[in-house]
Amino acid sequence: MDPLQIIRKYAPFGSLAYSMLVAHSSVVMERALLLSESVRHLNPDRGFIREAAMLHDIGIVLVNEPRLGCSGNEPYICHGYLGRRMLEEEGYPLHALVCERHIGTGITVSDIDAQNLPLPRRDMQPVSIEEKIICYADKFFSKRVGRIHAEKSISEVRIEIAKYGAESLKTFEELHVLFSKGPVPEKVPKQEL
Repeated sequence: MDPLQIIRKYAPFGSLAYSMLVAHSSVVMERALLLSESVRHLNPDRGFIREAAMLHDIGIVLVNEPRLGCSGNEPYICHGYLGRRMLEEEGYPLHALVCERHIGTGITVSDIDAQNLPLPRRDMQPVSIEEKIICYADKFFSKRVGRIHAEKSISEVRIEIAKYGAESLKTFEELHVLFSKGPVPEKVPKQEL
């Protein structure tokens, strides 16, 4: 599987959406691969992580977010489940789950109900080690123009996650403990695309 080929199918090469998606996904992938080293004893599938990290945000092409070059009809919060649908249609059901389960620290049915989110009413929390790795890695990078390669500090991530409640912060802290046991640098080296 070639993730870039799939991305080009939905976001034309050279478009803002393509550039943003590839740049963001590349730094998340690099961080995720580093994180996989800290849990080597759990046998994460590094090939799958490479592919799924590159595709985790594919659903943004269907949302209305002009700053990312995306002119779809759906709100940004929907990009996870939309990405799942897209990758299921492409024949990649496990990669599809990463799309749906990487938002925040995962979204529960309780979250959907309490916040009246425009999402399918099902749990969307990372389950596999690969899903958890990509979800955690994603928290350290934004898709803001000019900040794609800027990695957030652990403090900045905690502040952002805390906005979504104590349960989300608790889940993040559990992921942090899981991935802090190995040789993971605080910053990922900047890579040019």
